[in-house]
Amino acid sequence: MDVIWQTERIRKRVEKLAYEMKQYRLLALDLDGTLLNDRSEVSETNAEWIRHAVEAGVLVCASTGRGFQGALPIVEKLGLDSPMITVNGGEIWNKPHELHRRTTLDAGKVIRLHEVAANHPDVWFWAYSTEGLFNKEMWTDEPASKEWLKFGYYTEDVAQLKDILTEISAWDGLEITNSSPFNIEVNPQGVSKATGLMELCRLKGFEMSEVVSVGDSLNDIAAIRASGLGVAMGNAQDEVKLAANAITGTNQEDGVAQVIRQYVLRT
Repeated sequence: MDVIWQTERIRKRVEKLAYEMKQYRLLALDLDGTLLNDRSEVSETNAEWIRHAVEAGVLVCASTGRGFQGALPIVEKLGLDSPMITVNGGEIWNKPHELHRRTTLDAGKVIRLHEVAANHPDVWFWAYSTEGLFNKEMWTDEPASKEWLKFGYYTEDVAQLKDILTEISAWDGLEITNSSPFNIEVNPQGVSKATGLMELCRLKGFEMSEVVSVGDSLNDIAAIRASGLGVAMGNAQDEVKLAANAITGTNQEDGVAQVIRQYVLRT
């Protein structure tokens, strides 16, 4: 096993050196656990280096599992007028308030996902619709009438989480990831941050090789693998680190600023 890990480290080091020579035009940043620290704040250091990247002509894109309403205040605070990817790629925005494409989750599947949650009364659940966020405390009486985007479960009871994952993984038409080790996120099949970035590249005339993606959870893996440079946070889940080309500092250590300095601007 030590030999395997040593070989993997050497491979990633060689890849990293090669990627440092590339020019990057789009920086896709996950929010929670990546750009945001453990107090859900953007540090001044991260904000400063994002400004430097924008001034250098880099397109900085929020790429998040959050809904638009939850991501917008962060984007606005940073002064960004650039594309956004929300609900794990379910929505692609040309810029804030200008929607390019939306992919909805079938209401019938949401009703079934909600039934699974009801069978696990200790598990928290939520769902994003085009109208906003619904959750365990405030569910809708008319789920069939809504346009849904994503459904999620949360519990620190790993056995219950595994049971839910096993059950819904047998269904067709779902893209299943997570944004923490203690949750499950469900999108329509084929929807991911990676497909969102591919569409943005098509719109902007970029290549995916010109993209840097940074994240910490399973909902970031597809984008990390598809991008020219995929970076895992120091606090990322192990599977994310294995998928990445490089690992930066944690979200408590301004890991995003480190990525911009080392790989994007190379200062």
